[in-house]
Amino acid sequence: MNTSSTVPILSAPLATEAPLTVHDSGADTAPGVILIHSCTTLGTTLVVHLAGEIDHFSAAPLRAFLASAADNGQTGLVLDCSRVTFCDSGFLAALDWWPRQGRRLRLTRRSRAVERLLRAAAAAARPPLGTPAHRRPAPQRLGSAG
Repeated sequence: MNTSSTVPILSAPLATEAPLTVHDSGADTAPGVILIHSCTTLGTTLVVHLAGEIDHFSAAPLRAFLASAADNGQTGLVLDCSRVTFCDSGFLAALDWWPRQGRRLRLTRRSRAVERLLRAAAAAARPPLGTPAHRRPAPQRLGSAG
């Protein structure tokens, strides 16, 4: 059934616009800021000193930086994490692909934030108690402490 009408279905607004209010959820909504404090090469090894916060958003430039380094023939990566004040799974995701194809990764001078993330990741990767040893996956490590 087709009808044409120029009269609006609702002639008056049902509700008035509410004034704008600021809602503070308690979470920091600003993306983290990760800085490459310094970067040097030793042969085919890239040595990077990171500083700041590494989250999903700030890890994107780090991933691009590391991809560029890999494209330029860098096969080793040493990350000094002493100045990292916050990190989440975005940091692990940025580093996850580096060790593939024979590249080496080492995290040195790990800050408390990095240690906390690595402990949480290791705990999440552990099989439940009672899992037979032959069904347990091999543990994965991200470099050694330095």
